[in-house]
Amino acid sequence: MGAADIAPDAITPFRPYDDLHRMDVPPQPAHPDPAVGPADDPVRRKRAQVARWTLLANRVGYLVLALAITLFVMAFVFGFTSTMATLIIISMVISFALLAPSIVLGYAVKAAERDDVERGL
Repeated sequence: MGAADIAPDAITPFRPYDDLHRMDVPPQPAHPDPAVGPADDPVRRKRAQVARWTLLANRVGYLVLALAITLFVMAFVFGFTSTMATLIIISMVISFALLAPSIVLGYAVKAAERDDVERGL
């Protein structure tokens, strides 16, 4: 019996990890209460609020980082003083304090939305 004798639909590719994490989880309805739609879902509302705050923190954080870079260039051209160095350090600390959590939370929101779409919620 050669490879030509096997029906094409009898050969299925081996995929050991397909739906492995979902094997014992039955499909869930979009929301337990059918009267509550996706727009009224409190989790999605909270997620949208977090997405808005992370977007604002990203914008402000990158703006403050641009300010730090501008101050550094100005200090490089006109001479470093202790005041300029302090302003540069303060603006960089503020930008990093805003950017680090907002980037992580932004990725978390995107991953949660992608997971909801994949699960059909």
